[in-house]
Amino acid sequence: SQSEQQILSSQLECVQSIKDGVLEEAECTESDRVTLFPQQGSGAETQTQSALKLLQVETETPYNKRDSEDLYVTSILYEREVTKREVTGAEVTELVWKLCLAHSASYETADLFMALVFELQHLSLEALRGLWQRSSFKCRDNWQPLIDALPSCATEACVVLMKDLIASGEVEEDKVEYFFWSFSFIPNPTSGMIESLAPLLKSPRASQSCFLGVTALVHRFCSAHNSCDVVPAVQNVMRTLGEFLGENCTVQDSEHLSKLQLVLKAIGNAGLAAASLAPAVSSCAALRSHPVEIRLAAVQAFRRIPCS
Repeated sequence: SQSEQQILSSQLECVQSIKDGVLEEAECTESDRVTLFPQQGSGAETQTQSALKLLQVETETPYNKRDSEDLYVTSILYEREVTKREVTGAEVTELVWKLCLAHSASYETADLFMALVFELQHLSLEALRGLWQRSSFKCRDNWQPLIDALPSCATEACVVLMKDLIASGEVEEDKVEYFFWSFSFIPNPTSGMIESLAPLLKSPRASQSCFLGVTALVHRFCSAHNSCDVVPAVQNVMRTLGEFLGENCTVQDSEHLSKLQLVLKAIGNAGLAAASLAPAVSSCAALRSHPVEIRLAAVQAFRRIPCS
């Protein structure tokens, strides 16, 4: 049938000349024929010829030692020169306005957003709260630049402001989740961050991302600080998780079962900080009367706790 006729036929032929393992010359001819109406023999054909020829081989690459003086090895993290001037809330407010007016898919927007993140890092908590009062407006497409920039700021002041916004319900639920997941990636957590976030675990509305985000932050803090289990903020988080467990993880109903599984997963997330809860978690795993899901979650909660 006509539909089975080949409409396009192509051919490529190349002749290469190689000497001592080096390609010296290559000549290629490519022909493409398009047949629109096979019965009538009508169509179009193109032919392309190309030639490559080796001109010279350099025995060594010219190298000037002076060229390497300005080179240095660094990580791929974004760098911004430390500014000696004091960043003011008014300047950052103006930056947010510029972001709102800039075209969303432009280099200018990307540069302004990076500038916003770096300037937020220089603001105190008081200045950040003032900035939020002035700059919490939404731009086009309901975009709030400040909401998107706060998780990348990663200072204690930014974390406390995020906690305030979560607690007050001023941000939408999907952004709250975004805040919690960002806590896992803060490079240098402080005890002040943990202290400010700990009360959120006691909220009846505390989600899975809340438990896992806060305990991931605790784990990273403990990875950088010896004897973190004596830090009051860390103890506060662990005490809250221990209260959820009770004495031996007794399950009341299906909703409570899910909550206990989440708490045990959070304890596993916290790692070294959860060593004080080891006896309680062991009980949860040992009692044969407990549901298998709880016993398994209790065993997995030891994943970051050393055998010692």
